[in-house]
Amino acid sequence: MESKSTVVSGARPTGRLHIGNYFGSLKNWVEIQNQNKFSCYFFIADLHSLTTSYEKPSLIGENLFDVFIDFLSVGLDPAKSTLFLQSKIPQHSELYLLYSMITPVSWLERNPTVKDMIRDLDIHENVNLGLLGYPVLQASDITLYKGDFVPIGKDQLPHLEITREIVRRFNTLYGNVFPEPQEMLTDNPYLIGLDGKKMSKSLGNTIHVTANAEEVWGAVKNAITDPGRVYRKDPGHPEICNVYKYYKVFSPETLPSLKADCESGVIGCIDCKKKLSAIITDYLLPFYEKKMQLTSSNDSKNNVKDYLIEGTLKAKKVAEATMQEIMEIFHFEVKNG
Repeated sequence: MESKSTVVSGARPTGRLHIGNYFGSLKNWVEIQNQNKFSCYFFIADLHSLTTSYEKPSLIGENLFDVFIDFLSVGLDPAKSTLFLQSKIPQHSELYLLYSMITPVSWLERNPTVKDMIRDLDIHENVNLGLLGYPVLQASDITLYKGDFVPIGKDQLPHLEITREIVRRFNTLYGNVFPEPQEMLTDNPYLIGLDGKKMSKSLGNTIHVTANAEEVWGAVKNAITDPGRVYRKDPGHPEICNVYKYYKVFSPETLPSLKADCESGVIGCIDCKKKLSAIITDYLLPFYEKKMQLTSSNDSKNNVKDYLIEGTLKAKKVAEATMQEIMEIFHFEVKNG
């Protein structure tokens, strides 16, 4: 039987996952998994979280269970995908160290994604080696499982290109060991934050993917709309309104009438937000209900933990086999005789 291509991707546990994570990656993961055409490895990237959250590692630990709950709630299935915890597999760090020996610093310094993170977090004077080397650890994550494809958003393409450069250099130096991973870009829309900035948990402009009605409204009511619309009956300009951009994603069929009502002043911003909040709540309801099911009792929570433990053990066997091959290349194995 022909072997399946391998898909690898991960999510940082810096807090509950949000709808930007869902449309940017999770939705795509579920669709790929359900095609039954690939061997899928999806992981919680807790080591990556330390690049920006190293001062409060306890928060990362507290988020692990919530993130895994979100994985399962949106449709990731332990029977179809290998779901695991990155830090419990030391081979990620081992391969990262070996890759760091062959990766020029200049490759990392030109990475626009890292530059964006430095700007967004305002840490220009405090860039640590872990953040600069983020793409090298990502290369380890992907190639440890001989990943053929990586489902990512466009903002992650520079990271993946560095992975390909590292793979090409490694294969040139040591033989054709790893496939050169290709991107699987999502067709799903890019969502900005409710304040018009890039959606980010650190900026507080998100909606949790398993949010209930109260949580959705608590976020949507603070969304920035048309800044030039002062009074309720003033004509609006939907093309510059963040709320209108969310309608494009969650309710595109209502756009013509909504646009007309906004431009004529028939509907005010508060009413528009209330309608959007109800639409998003309905969309997220299956995820919320699944979360409630998974956390309804101690037995349910223990089952969730078992899924993560089993997936991690399964992934570790693959990682160990890969590192055994690498150790022989670097002559780190002591042989008898």
